[in-house]
Amino acid sequence: MVNISPSSENGLFSEKKESKKLHFLIKAPENYSYNIEKKMSWDANKPATVYVTPELTKDGEVCKAATVILRTKGCHWWWSSGCTFCGYFNDTRDDVTNENLHEQWNYSKEKLNNFEEVEMIKVYTSGSLLEDREIPIQFQEFVLKETNELGKHLVIESRTEQLTSEKLSWAKKLNSDFTVAIGLEAYDDEVLRFHINKGFTLKSWHKAVEQLKKHNLRIKSYLMFKPPFMSEGEALTQCIKWVKSVVDDSDEISINPMNIQRGTIIDRLYRNGDYRPPWLWSLVELIKSVHNFVQPNGEILSRVIVHPTAAGKPRGAHNCGKCDTEVAAAIERYSVSRSLDEFTDLSCKCILRWKEEIHSDQNLPVPIGVGLNRRINIENLFSSY
Repeated sequence: MVNISPSSENGLFSEKKESKKLHFLIKAPENYSYNIEKKMSWDANKPATVYVTPELTKDGEVCKAATVILRTKGCHWWWSSGCTFCGYFNDTRDDVTNENLHEQWNYSKEKLNNFEEVEMIKVYTSGSLLEDREIPIQFQEFVLKETNELGKHLVIESRTEQLTSEKLSWAKKLNSDFTVAIGLEAYDDEVLRFHINKGFTLKSWHKAVEQLKKHNLRIKSYLMFKPPFMSEGEALTQCIKWVKSVVDDSDEISINPMNIQRGTIIDRLYRNGDYRPPWLWSLVELIKSVHNFVQPNGEILSRVIVHPTAAGKPRGAHNCGKCDTEVAAAIERYSVSRSLDEFTDLSCKCILRWKEEIHSDQNLPVPIGVGLNRRINIENLFSSY
């Protein structure tokens, strides 16, 4: 007979063995010695990546934008808990200094010809630029001043807790016109808590939006398409609602289809076969569903942006493999052209399978959906060998 009394040393309810929080077990790979060694092997004087993409100015003119992803200490929310899908900690380094960040900036500036060919600079930090615990205040001040003096529109990312009246008043003295992108992810407190583990609520997002409006700063809202523990059909239904809920408070709405990042909870689900990244067809349907709402009768209430990271790959939004490149390119073009004409000639046999999956997800009592591996022949799923 097994003794399971509280006093038992080996018992189920033993008081001598300290329990562990679930997210420590899930995130254990981050703490493996080889992962720590890899993080510390990154060159602290070089950014994670630098590139240029087509963009639109706030006046709707086509332009070029530089994206500078700095290698930093990462997000303070990750230090204590972290979102279920975010793997940006993989690109961080714990000992990055103010001097390192200046070297990364100089590297980026030199690589992109002193930013002469771009009208916009997006500065991302795997966290929040205006967070003093993550980014030295001297470097925050430098970026705000530098972009202002260069005459380039600045885009930064932030969680809601940094966007206080005091912080924004300070930033506005250094740069009077910039955009703040907030990773809202979902306009639903239950999804924020149980699917995403975001660490803030809609109430805090609304407070941040209020402060940004008060300081006449542009607002960009990130929404996640198909967060963990959600079916494809439910994701489509919910994301359409979320877009409509944030349109009045967002100059831009960036919809980010899930891509599987290493060492995350969603990575664990994906490797176990319990999650499939979104269909590209779902993104097309989402855009079509909200297009006339966000720009009724030609009046643009907000700009919808969809950039599928790792599009066409198994860990990113994808279709059958044959049409992925064409569909992903049309989605990317829409983000600049804002025209549904981009999708006029798109077709593929796999769209029928996508429609069947959406119908099943929205009508059958299967909580996480019926999504099967779409890169294999459907007949093989039922073969006996």
